[in-house]
This record gives sequence, C-alpha cells and structure tokens, in this order.
Amino acid sequence: MAEVFDALGKPKRATELRSKASALFARFNDVFWDEELGFYAYTLDGDKKKVLTIASNAGHCLWSGIVPAERAKRVVERLIAPDMWTGWGIRTLSADHPAFNPYNYQTGSVWPHDNAIIAMGFKRYGFHKEAARVAHDVSLAASHFLLNQLPELYTASERNESNFPVQYIGANVPQAWAAGSVFMLTQALLGFFPAAPHNKLYVDPYLPAWLPDLTVHDLRIGKHMLDIRFWREGEQTAFEVIKGDPKLVEHRDLATEGLELRTSSVFI
Repeated sequence: MAEVFDALGKPKRATELRSKASALFARFNDVFWDEELGFYAYTLDGDKKKVLTIASNAGHCLWSGIVPAERAKRVVERLIAPDMWTGWGIRTLSADHPAFNPYNYQTGSVWPHDNAIIAMGFKRYGFHKEAARVAHDVSLAASHFLLNQLPELYTASERNESNFPVQYIGANVPQAWAAGSVFMLTQALLGFFPAAPHNKLYVDPYLPAWLPDLTVHDLRIGKHMLDIRFWREGEQTAFEVIKGDPKLVEHRDLATEGLELRTSSVFI
C-alpha cells in the first residue's frame, strides 16, 4: 500500500505504512521463527509458546516477503521434503504429524491455490526450479480431472506410475481460487511483475524442460495489450514481444534486484 500512496503523491502516509511493515517484519520473525526447527511455528498457544507443527502456511510467508533472505532456503527445503511433497503438490500438513489424514479437509490434502501461492513465494526468493516443480505437479494432477478442471482440493498417495489424485468428496468444482491458481502458477514461471506507475512489465522467466515454449496472448498492461512469446535456450529462457510495444517489457532479476512481488502483482 505504501507504493500506492507514493504514486498518489502522499509520501507521509507511505512512510507511516513502511514503518508499520518494518515493525511487523521484525516482531513476526522474532516470535515465530524457530532456529532449531529451521521453520516458522504454526501458531502460538494460550501461553504464547510455539506450536511447531509443519504445515504449508510458511509458503505464504515467502509469498508475502516477510521471510529474511537468509532463511528462505531452509523454508523452501522443508516444504519440499518427502513428508510435505506428494508429487501432486505440497500437502497442507506434514505426513509425520499425528493428526495427518490426507483424506481430510486441511490435515494433509492438497489445495491448488495454496500451492500457487507457495510457488510464487519460491519464485520471489529466486527458487525458480522449485516453483516450476510445483507448477508441473499441480498441472499433472489437473490432467486426471474432468475437463482438466482443478477441484478446490484433492488427495493422493505419493505419486507413482499406478496411482492418481482424487478430489475431496465435498470439494467445489469448478471453484474460483482453484481455477485462479493456473494463472498464478503461470506468473510464477514467467516472473511477471507489473509496475504500473512506471508503465512497465518486468519479467523474470524460467521455463522448465517440460514446458519449453509458451506464448501469452492479450495481456493487458494499463491501456496496452501485449502478446509475448517465451522459449528455452539451453538452461536460459528468452522472450520476445510479438504484439504491442516491446519497450513496455523489461527483464529484471526479481530476487537479486529486490523487486517485491505482492498481491497487486497478480495479473488478470
């Protein structure tokens, strides 16, 4: 929001919001981080003691940017550990937890929108391959559902050649945030960062081997409309604006150059 007030010419309010954000950043990391676990506490109990449950929520912390850069690798590695990773996406709860039940609503099932947010968190901190891995496995899961429609949530044993995901009995399908996850996973692959005040679209693309060529059509940036093609060249990803003004699109390394991916960077 501070960026919005900057653009509106209200620097005082922007400074106030940045101060509040900085204080929240420090307090959250002081209270919720557990150094021995190398992860964030799930919650605090009634006595303000850490509950050290391993759940997917910490991936949302990456997406929000509240994780210090030096801690990001440990959080990413914990989220893709075997007890959290199904091969169809990241579970809501560790398989090692006593309450784990992959057929229950939030105790081990896989939620597409949850995984999309986590993938964006991975991308934000420069973990491009891990973000692509999430996109691959959720996409693969979608291929097992009617019309490729992702349900609100689904479950499965660890992926192998003989099993497949099954939607939760009470899951909504079609479901808005499950459908929206497809766009967010695409954004995680292509590293879209719209910077409206600068009339720019920054991109930091990484296409994996399983998706070597991708073209986005009718992408609206303000009053402009763009078609952009992305393709792999070895281990790198190149791009070309094939319709619209190429000056609007610029490559930036979103992790090392400090550009922040926020909720407002989601494109529609």
